[in-house]
Order: sequence, then C-alpha cells, then structure tokens
Amino acid sequence: MATAIETLEKLERRITITFPIAEMQPEIEKRLKVRARTAKAPGFRPGKVPMKMVAAQYGYQVENEVLNEKVGIAFGAVVQENNLRVAGYPRIEPKKSYSDNYLTFDATFEVYPEVVVGDLSDVEMTQVQTEVSDVEIDKTIDILRKQRVHFHVKGEQSAHGDGGVDLSAQNGDRATVDFVGTIDGVEFAGGKAEGFAFVLGEGRMLPEFEAATIGLKTGESKLFPLAFPEDYHSKEVAGKTAEFNITLTLLEWAHLPEVDAEFAKMLGVEDGDLAKMRQDIKENLEREVKGRVKAKTKDSVMDALVKAVEFDAPKTLIEQDAERLAEMTRQDMAQRGMNVKEVPFPTELFTAQAERRVRLGLILAELVKANQLQATPEQIKTQVEDFAQSYEDPKQVVKYYFSDRNRIAEVEALVLEENVVNYVLGKAKVSVAVLPFDELMGNSQSQ
Repeated sequence: MATAIETLEKLERRITITFPIAEMQPEIEKRLKVRARTAKAPGFRPGKVPMKMVAAQYGYQVENEVLNEKVGIAFGAVVQENNLRVAGYPRIEPKKSYSDNYLTFDATFEVYPEVVVGDLSDVEMTQVQTEVSDVEIDKTIDILRKQRVHFHVKGEQSAHGDGGVDLSAQNGDRATVDFVGTIDGVEFAGGKAEGFAFVLGEGRMLPEFEAATIGLKTGESKLFPLAFPEDYHSKEVAGKTAEFNITLTLLEWAHLPEVDAEFAKMLGVEDGDLAKMRQDIKENLEREVKGRVKAKTKDSVMDALVKAVEFDAPKTLIEQDAERLAEMTRQDMAQRGMNVKEVPFPTELFTAQAERRVRLGLILAELVKANQLQATPEQIKTQVEDFAQSYEDPKQVVKYYFSDRNRIAEVEALVLEENVVNYVLGKAKVSVAVLPFDELMGNSQSQ
C-alpha cells in the first residue's frame, strides 16, 4: 500500500509505502528452503543442514532481499500508475511504524521536469567563418620544414655548406653545453649537466640562460647570475638567484629542407608536384578549419539554448554526472602517470559542468523528439566517410567504424547534435563573424 504522491520542493516527490510483515514470511521461507538444498555446515552433508542453522546463516540476507523486492515492486507500481518519469534512483528510508505488524518506508525521489523549448526567433548567436589563404599554407610549410630540420657543425663544410662566417651562437642554432649552477656557493640538484643540447630561441631554457649562450663560440665559457621565478617547478630553487658557469662544447646550425620535389615526396606526394603538395595542405587545413568552426558554432548554439530554456534540473542527475566527471578526471590523470590515490576529487568542483550537461541533455532530447531530428543512416554514413578522408586508407577506416556498434553510436550522437545545431541556426538570429585563422587555431601556426 502506498500513500498519495507528496510534492516536497520543485521536482522532489515522496510516497510512503506500507505493507504487512506477514506478506514477507512465505517468500522468506521459500527462499531459505532453496538455500538449504546446497547449504554447507561442519558435520553435515551438503543439503542436510537443519533449517534453524540455515535460517541463522542466511536469514538476514534473505530478509533484506525480499524486503528490497517488496519495496521496489510497490514503488514501481506507483510510478506506473501515475505515469511518473523518475530521475535517478529513489532514496528509501525506513519509517517508524505504529504497529508491529507493518513495515513502513518513505521513498523520496525526483521527477523529470517539463522542458518547453519556445520560440527561438529572438535567440541571438554568432557563427564564425575562417578562410584558408596562401599565407596559412606558407606558414604550414614553414612548420613542416622545421619539423624536418637537421643540424651541421658550424664552420665545418657539409653537403649544405658551413653555416656562414659567424661562428658564434645565434637563435636557431643548436648549442651543446656543460654547465654548473650554485646558490651561495653550493651546487643544487638539477643544476649541473654535461653535453646538454638545446635549440636557441625555442624558449626551452630560462631567458637568462639563453641570453648568456648567445654570442659564445665553441670552447668559450661564461659566468652569469640567473634568477629563478617564484613559480619555478623546483621548489628548492624557486625565487632564488643562482650563479651559473657554462661552456659551449658544440655549436650546430640548422638546415631546413628546400621546398622542392624531394620535400613534396617526403609529405606523401609521390610525383613531387609542388602544386599538388600545396593543394593537399590546403585541403587538410580546410578540413581542420571546418571542424573547429563547427565546434565553435555548436558551443554558441548550446550556450544560447541553456540561456533561453529555463527549467529546474534534477539534482539527482547533476550529482550522478558530477561523480562521473570526477571519476573520469581521476582515471585520466592516472593514465598520465600521476599518483591520484591520495588526491581528493570533491564532486563540487564538477557540479557546474554537470548541471550544464544535464540541462543540455534534456533540452536536446526535447528538441529531437518534438522536431524529428534523429540521425538518419545516410547522415551517419556521410559523417563516417568524412572522418575517413583524413586517413591514408579511407575504406579501412569506414570498415573500422561500422564493425562496432559503440563507435557508430558515437557518430550517431555527433550527427544528432549537428541536426539540432542546424535546426536552431534556422530559427535564431544569427550574426556572422570572420575569425582570423591564427585565432581559430589557437596560434598553433605560429609555433
């Protein structure tokens, strides 16, 4: 027997479930008899243990099983009878009964909110556009050349020359040094090395170290002070000033490959055609731009939807998602080699992100349901083929996706989101903004 549904606060509901203890006893006895068939105890053959001993050994466990089932069945009946959409799991708590013959429980739970996506014509959002020009292609070629750099000893003749008449260390050169650092005349951990190589101008070393190396010739030494930043990764020396003595033992100049047929072949253009190489680079950049533009547009749409559609989100779902995000973060950090056993992961850190995810999930579900925005097989196939274009063997990639239902489900979710984005863009007030290539790419092209 269950009481009427009681509204507590916003989405929270409560019902009281009561049933006679006598209803449980036949089921408890039935299950104990089943256990008795295989029960074991010292001095008895299997299946011959007295029922009193079986009840003593398994009684508590069986009673709990039956009790949980009874409560679950009663709760499910109320849910079904009232067409409730329960969010998460109910919290079941025993309640003091006024009779020794009855058990009483309170079931507290949340229901899904009614999500109404109204008129989107007043919703404002920005859609970015980015063009790939010859400038971006040239920058990419420069990066590809730097990735294939090789070094020659400065001043020694090689197949590519001797590096010029200036034999001092300059930006772009690879310097190999021996160094010793001291603080108050005492060497410190990590402050000494032999044969240490780095490329000047890449920012791998602290500015004072690079500045002291610039201008040195092979065999020359220099003594200089170096102030470690307050936030330096080694706490032992952070905020302190050390004195370094460095000796340049080897200096090499960088030779970048020429942009010629051989270079094009290195990039996979079999016939070495430079025009084809540039076209391939442009297509790859455009594919990357397309993906990033879509991602930015999607973020803009999702932000607009969260602001435009107001409703109470179930706390239960938010808490569950926050716990899931915390666990995902813990696993990710562990996979990166970090010791996370003693690191606290309070779910409160993930509550805001979880709430946004829950709200968006409910909004998207309503939009898809109300406007038939489900992903079609044709859309899924097109999306997979689009993914495959950036790989050497597209057919093999397509086969890889379609061989696993989970992978296809991920693609289906992406297509569904894109359907929602296109639907909203067709309804909302959309302004177009031209975003510079470097800004879209996070300035990665300048590195």
